[in-house]
Amino acid sequence: MEPDKDLNPDMDDLPLRANTNHILVKHYVLDLTVHFDRKVISGSVVLFLEPCSGLGTKAEDDTGPGAGTIEAGGSRDVTVCISRDMDTVEDGTKGLGETTTRMEKMSGASERDGAEFQASSAVGSQTASKTENIQSSHSWETTSDDDFTLVLDCCDLDVSKVEEVDVTSVSSMVASERSDVSSVNPQAAFIQNLISVPSSRRRQKQQLFLLCSRAHGAQDGSSLHFQRDRWSLQVRKKGVATPQEFPRALRICYETRPTGGSVRWTKDQDNRVCVYTAGSPINNRALFPCQEPPVAMSTWHATVRAPSECVVLMSGEEQTVPIEDGDTPFLIWNYYVTMPMPASTFTLAVGHWHQVTAEIPPALERGVRAGAHCSKIAKLGAGPGEWTEADLRSGLVSSISEVVKGSPLKTGSGDQTTRSDSAFCYSSLEDEGLSVTDDSGMVDDGICCSHDDYPCRFTEQSARSQRVIPHRVFGPVCLLQKAQGVLKLLPRCLAAAHTVLGVHPFPRLDVLIVPAGFSSLGMASPHIIFLSQSVLYGGSLGSGENGLSLCGSRMCHEIAHSWFGLVIGARDWTEEWISEGFATYLEDIIWAQAQQLSLQETAEQSDLKALLRWRRLSDELQNSEEALQILRPNMEHTGQVSESGSSTVKHALNPEKTFMQVHYLKGYFLLRFLASQVGEQQFIDFFRSFVKKYHGQLILSQDFLRMLLITFPSMERKGLTLNAIYADWLDRPGIPKWLYERSAVWSQTRLVEEVKAESLPLSVSE
Repeated sequence: MEPDKDLNPDMDDLPLRANTNHILVKHYVLDLTVHFDRKVISGSVVLFLEPCSGLGTKAEDDTGPGAGTIEAGGSRDVTVCISRDMDTVEDGTKGLGETTTRMEKMSGASERDGAEFQASSAVGSQTASKTENIQSSHSWETTSDDDFTLVLDCCDLDVSKVEEVDVTSVSSMVASERSDVSSVNPQAAFIQNLISVPSSRRRQKQQLFLLCSRAHGAQDGSSLHFQRDRWSLQVRKKGVATPQEFPRALRICYETRPTGGSVRWTKDQDNRVCVYTAGSPINNRALFPCQEPPVAMSTWHATVRAPSECVVLMSGEEQTVPIEDGDTPFLIWNYYVTMPMPASTFTLAVGHWHQVTAEIPPALERGVRAGAHCSKIAKLGAGPGEWTEADLRSGLVSSISEVVKGSPLKTGSGDQTTRSDSAFCYSSLEDEGLSVTDDSGMVDDGICCSHDDYPCRFTEQSARSQRVIPHRVFGPVCLLQKAQGVLKLLPRCLAAAHTVLGVHPFPRLDVLIVPAGFSSLGMASPHIIFLSQSVLYGGSLGSGENGLSLCGSRMCHEIAHSWFGLVIGARDWTEEWISEGFATYLEDIIWAQAQQLSLQETAEQSDLKALLRWRRLSDELQNSEEALQILRPNMEHTGQVSESGSSTVKHALNPEKTFMQVHYLKGYFLLRFLASQVGEQQFIDFFRSFVKKYHGQLILSQDFLRMLLITFPSMERKGLTLNAIYADWLDRPGIPKWLYERSAVWSQTRLVEEVKAESLPLSVSE
């Protein structure tokens, strides 16, 4: 593999420059403001870091299933110590009241600091270098090559300042509850202990992360030096030679650029301004400096200020209602996640979205109803400092923003089946007799999680029986009527996915109908799905369900990504088929379940879709470079990284690859082939077992294939070894022999013959 310094930014391979083998970001705190007038997002991101002794640079060998797989959280070789000092902020323990009081006293200074960071970023962006490739602090050259360098993935950002965050005030506040705190580097010890707080105390952990993020910069004169090139941001501290000595918390003040590849500034279908993450090959490095390699699993909290007439949708575990930002024309939205996820899964959408309801008032349909906007109605809730008895009972007073900013952030109570009359209530969880929970067939089989500690739904009995998670649908006013079809289908698709795959990995789901310029039919992220308007059904809801097939099928595809692509991800981005091939295969099964088709109807519908996909794949492979047809382009080097952890994503910047579906289609056919060897139902049962074992982890192809071969030993007796599957399906271009033979069978099935008969007269008349 090419060393980091030899990466060519002009080649088709995308550089992943972050040195994740040296140090990992464990938590991000973003504080952002959306400026539609300038088409930029300004603010800061605070990174909480953990040094590591190495994550392994070799590709996984053939010693056994899962060997060498890096689990969620990444730091396989790091010894983590959970300190008793955190006991002072545990739910219900003594000392919490005193700690909270001290937090509140500090919140005024924290708000002032936040304003200073915003101002610094705004001023810095005006004076920052506008050259494409180089931007640095004036003292970068004064640091030594012997100093340790933190390398972050970064592109199209104007960075104005990088500083160490002084968490002394926060650590002393917590440590004062106990007198046994001692360390050579107390700040580093405090951050390490904070990172290690167990998930049972996640609310206090979030509070302390947020409070630390608002602390002052280090005042000892030891500022951090930085340099930004086209693909990375490099940070040093003079005299610091190792990752262990490097600051554990640092703040980066920056501003995005209007042309940045991670965000798309556009207008919605009502011709109103909006912005959303684009899901482009560079992912989120043009939204905030981050570690892009999937192994860099992290949690995050984001505070987003946006114009008060806008709604902010984001990856986040709880439903969020905004609070007013003083006398400014902005509202503040807060989202967070406690499941470690790759930074590439962070998603943001800000616009004049309206929530889709079962019936659209005519006045709102015309776009003239006063006060109809979701955020306006939401502001009618309890004002700052006003808490109802129900709020106190539900524990909402411990929410993060109340402690840090002195104003309440009202979030969901945790009762996921309760409806609300708020504009932000979830849509109906029942659909034509569909029950929200169903214990039939669900047994407590004692799942033992292998991932890092986080609040895992797979171990919650209530989550196991929750067929339909809380969900909402948003879109522009002009599409609310059409989007009712999505609202109608969503509970059925969610329930069907639960039947097929089991526990929903995430506690809630928002669906947004994105603007017309969206480049695909859909995109799934934690807690949110972007859906193209092209899948919306144009007819009335009562005119039959055939027209809903495209929408339903696409919804099932995106929902399937919750299991394959999100809660189980690819450790090497080149193995896209692990996400897209799996979702394409599962969408047919989930959609058939949602339609309650018979076994015969399911088989016929599946064969028809297979034939259509075969023709599409055949055409694509005849008109593309062979190098782009390979599912595992790194072959035996898949999963390998350099000594620092940097790597490249092969062909990721090749413009032709954007329009190819080989990972969807060839991956789908590989799974159909494997299912044909073991039986359809047995294959689905295996999917559920695989999810139970690998949820919360990153995998390579061999993890899935090895477990399959162990589960079904008869496959190897047929000659289907791991190397044989690599050779036929993953490591070479073209079409495997089985697919040629099977396509002839699909073309002669009953449903296909009926379609041919219906279309023949049209062909003759033309």
